[in-house]
Amino acid sequence: MIRFLLRRLAFFIFTLFLTSLLIFLLTRVLPGDVARVLLGREASEAQVAAVREELGLDQPLVVQYVEWVGSFFAGDLGQTFSRPRQDIGPLVASRLVNSGRLALLTLVISVPLSIGLGLLAGLTENRAPDSVISVLTLSVASLPEFVTGLFLINVVALAWANNPLARALGWWFPPSSAVAAGASFAEALPALWLPALTATLVLMAYIVRLTRAGVIEELKRDYVTMAVLKGLPYRTVVVKHVLRNALIPTVTVIATSTGWLLSGLIVIEYVYSYPGIGRLLIFGIENRDLPLIQAVVMVTVVVILVANLAADLLYAALNPRISLE
Repeated sequence: MIRFLLRRLAFFIFTLFLTSLLIFLLTRVLPGDVARVLLGREASEAQVAAVREELGLDQPLVVQYVEWVGSFFAGDLGQTFSRPRQDIGPLVASRLVNSGRLALLTLVISVPLSIGLGLLAGLTENRAPDSVISVLTLSVASLPEFVTGLFLINVVALAWANNPLARALGWWFPPSSAVAAGASFAEALPALWLPALTATLVLMAYIVRLTRAGVIEELKRDYVTMAVLKGLPYRTVVVKHVLRNALIPTVTVIATSTGWLLSGLIVIEYVYSYPGIGRLLIFGIENRDLPLIQAVVMVTVVVILVANLAADLLYAALNPRISLE
């Protein structure tokens, strides 16, 4: 176990190093001069040069990279290039909290629902429940996120707004998901339902299909037949053995989906005006804010690597036959 964790930690550090180098180089090849973008076209060359010196953009690339990556691993994410300049750390942390809330609610809704539907589809292979579940989930997942989001806004949110019960509950399905800074999870919950439901409809099909395929494969194995012949209840065999082994590939999808839920919901965040980490990244790109872009992407990479490490550990918990060594 210790050797496995040390190998994964080494891989973690090596991946972070390569990713940081790639991110730094990519931000430096973006078209346009950052200082010129900040000052506007009417700025003189002397003003542009002064801003470049202030931001450290006149230093050699090697010096810029070493200073940035050293500060990042020391916990200092720097300041934005945008005016007024802000500390990036608190800005990223607040947006990451918002994205984390959305990701958590999406997983709480989608994972049990998807596994349950996948199990039902696998147990009823090629029968009516299997066909209905497969067609519905794939049909919904094939729709772009903005289409699903606009549909929910116009059908669910606006219809719910005209419902007397909605007014009594405080309108729990608002069409806009703007969240006030410092709002608690309970205060932000009404704004999370529709974005989480949209993300759930996108994610659900993949988890359902994997769970279904795993259940069908496990039901054909000899140990299932032997367990039933020995007199074990079929429900016990399915829940304790078949489902546990069938969920191994599903764990991978759930773990990798965590990174997507934290950083890849840009379209959903835009449709619902939700202040997540994805919209912050778009803001940084639009304003050529290099430190902000680098910080957001690096934090996202760390989250994805941690999620993958958690997936590896869950493999062993679900199936002891998988050796960590």
